[in-house]
Amino acid sequence: MGQERILIVDDELDILELISYNLRKEDYEVEAVQSGEQALRAMAANPPGAVLLDLLLPGMDGIEVCRRIKQDERFKETPVLMLTARTEDSDIVTGLEVGADDYITKPFSPKVLVARLRAALRRRHGEESPTNGSSRLQLHGIAIDTARHEVRCDNAIVPLSATEFAILEFLARNPGLVFSRTRIIDAIRGEDYPVTERSVDVQILGLRKKLGAHGSHIETVRGVGYRLKDE
Repeated sequence: MGQERILIVDDELDILELISYNLRKEDYEVEAVQSGEQALRAMAANPPGAVLLDLLLPGMDGIEVCRRIKQDERFKETPVLMLTARTEDSDIVTGLEVGADDYITKPFSPKVLVARLRAALRRRHGEESPTNGSSRLQLHGIAIDTARHEVRCDNAIVPLSATEFAILEFLARNPGLVFSRTRIIDAIRGEDYPVTERSVDVQILGLRKKLGAHGSHIETVRGVGYRLKDE
């Protein structure tokens, strides 16, 4: 993959120093800033491979910073991992809704942070897929090309976040099978990913909207979870 440059955004200097130290030990290049405004300027000047972004920042908060990053065509594929001391569902859901690719709660293990960062970078570079198999899938007019990280409906490209893409691919590789919210997250993130059931619902809702008429093929099985119709 080569050396990646990581942008760290946190107003707590000790957190910046801790993360920077651990990332440099893993041979990542690091740029650290303490505000959302500085983060956006840094993104524009020298786009990073990924962003570690604190939720609570002075002035522009992490949610707004993430929203602006993901709305910019230059950065929409750049992984954003939210750092937060909060564990309320609403904060997690809001972060995912604006495009965050992952979130890590404080206090965190530096080893876990590095592992989650590596996983996000692998997904960005197409080196990690929730399941093995063909790089091309087609079902119900939805065409998935995992090598290109591209989804098309009726030959029109559908822009999906990394998490939405991973969920759709997982369901498409297992058509007709019903999966619980926990099983879906285990498949695309790993069993140690601390996610809420509500955040899975948000991702599915976003998928359905973006797939338009084809979104109805993702079915809710009440009391169980979700599946992609097999016919």
